[in-house]
Amino acid sequence: MSSPPRGEITAQLEPVVAEAVARMGFDLEELGVQQAGRRRLVKVVIDSDDGVGLDDISGVSREVSKVLDAHEHVLAGSYTLEVTSPGVDRPLIRPRHWRRARYRLVKLRLADGEQLVARAGEADDDGVTVLVGGELRRLAYRDVERAVVEVEFQQPPAEDLVKLERAAGGVSQQGDDREDTEESR
Repeated sequence: MSSPPRGEITAQLEPVVAEAVARMGFDLEELGVQQAGRRRLVKVVIDSDDGVGLDDISGVSREVSKVLDAHEHVLAGSYTLEVTSPGVDRPLIRPRHWRRARYRLVKLRLADGEQLVARAGEADDDGVTVLVGGELRRLAYRDVERAVVEVEFQQPPAEDLVKLERAAGGVSQQGDDREDTEESR
């Protein structure tokens, strides 16, 4: 029996893999299936608001493996499963990506060609507030052509965090009191 085309395999597996990933408390960011010699490589990229640790990867890997074994007729042969989290250079595409990037430095290219380096603030379903050169600016997602997180090796300036908190209407937090830092990930 011949196997279905790769795109069709992904389409058939995505709902059941997404369900298994969601049961474990994570979001399925990407599912890819490709031929790797005589086997198929099934790549599953997961994420969550609280990040992804090695124990999380192991647990999700076991659950997804069970689901794939139950749907072996779709893969039509042996497979290698790779479960991972998105890299730091993952583009910020969905509102949840922006919410997870709050207080992080981001590099943006806008639809009009303007390029910015800004600190991400409050994000909702339509757009994000960013701090650029000490000034708050509201960007609609439709106006952002590309955005990625910039790696920082030190705490963000406390005054930037205060401005972003005030813009969101929240209580400001000072630098070292923050839990969502690069060191704690």
